[in-house]
Amino acid sequence: MPIPVELANTIVNPIAYQEGDPIDDAFRTIRRDMPFDRAQPENYEPFWVVSRHADILEIERRADIFQNSPRSSVVTPAEQQQMTRMITGGDSNLIRSLVAVDGQEHKDLRGIVFPAVTPKAIKVWEEDIKGIAQSFVKEMLEKAPECDFATDVAFLYPLRVIMRVLGVPEEDEPFMLKLTQEIFSSNDPELNRSGKELTPEENLMALVQTKADLEAYFTEVTKKFRANPDKHVNSLIANAKINGEYLNERQLMGYFIIAATAGHDTTSNTTAGAMWALAENPKMLDTINADPAALDAFVEESIRWVTPVKHFMRTAVEDFEYKGVKIAKDDWLMLPYQSANRDEAVFDDAFEFRLDRKPNKQVAFGYGPHVCLGQHLARMEMKQLWRELFPHLKTLELAGTPERTRSNFVCGPKHVPIRFSVN
Repeated sequence: MPIPVELANTIVNPIAYQEGDPIDDAFRTIRRDMPFDRAQPENYEPFWVVSRHADILEIERRADIFQNSPRSSVVTPAEQQQMTRMITGGDSNLIRSLVAVDGQEHKDLRGIVFPAVTPKAIKVWEEDIKGIAQSFVKEMLEKAPECDFATDVAFLYPLRVIMRVLGVPEEDEPFMLKLTQEIFSSNDPELNRSGKELTPEENLMALVQTKADLEAYFTEVTKKFRANPDKHVNSLIANAKINGEYLNERQLMGYFIIAATAGHDTTSNTTAGAMWALAENPKMLDTINADPAALDAFVEESIRWVTPVKHFMRTAVEDFEYKGVKIAKDDWLMLPYQSANRDEAVFDDAFEFRLDRKPNKQVAFGYGPHVCLGQHLARMEMKQLWRELFPHLKTLELAGTPERTRSNFVCGPKHVPIRFSVN
């Protein structure tokens, strides 16, 4: 049977993700009773909900059948989708980034930056990242006994790292943070462009303005790096060619925007969520400090625990039958990674943060051809921060109630007040 409207409304409701428990409860019920079924929330077009880990992996594998670009790659109200197509001339995605293209175009675009972000390639940044981590740890320790770890460290440290890798000057970091939050937290009055609740039309118009600000900035970046190419990722993007031609305007700007925004925001969310989990169970500190392998486990579990990218959407480009489910051409599918990373069939004690989780088959970075390009850099920078910070912490606890952003797409802690003492 179709997913009840109440549950369907919950899984697209940004407030449910902000509160946490409602979204976990909704997907728990869907996984158990309607693991691959249709939903039609109010004001949205209908879509299939692929709630289980194994099924999400299978849909991701079949990128020839289930593609990103025919319809919006993020669940969006019907009215907002219609307006987006009017603005773009038919494209359901306002920004044509790597997550909104398929096939050869995706392969060609991905190949531009891929050689620079392999585990071997990012080793050249390790010492720089270590120095950045040390500076943020020093500033945090000077704030003892209390700080808001999200705003003081988690938002800023990954931002500094990715801006250094991209080749963005330090003085431009506040601008990039502001616009990133406007894009990913457009439903959050604290972080969006207008500072208030927005209708779908207002939301889209705000996103259009933010996109215009970013494009104006990256137009100057393009001029700079085409005149003077260097080793930074923004230079690779600015000077990239496909079949002998520079990227077209939509491709170029989409690439810059996804690198500059997703390149830090998802890591920021995971880092803040990891501290939240640690402050609730500070005994993990002793285990991590005593065993380097436990640090790796802590990072991987924090990625599963937070799952900052809550979902992506796919569109069937032909009729397809999967496990007896008949999916029609043009059907829309939600891949809720939040649900996959709580799947009881894959994770024992799925709603517990466990250092001993092995293997940890988290899918927060996605799977298949669209798996996250920056995953190795993200792991490196998180591990480096914790290596520098954890030996200094003597005691740790929450100093208030943490808060998440209000978003059904990219969501994580925006405030993590902690109280700590230093060795």
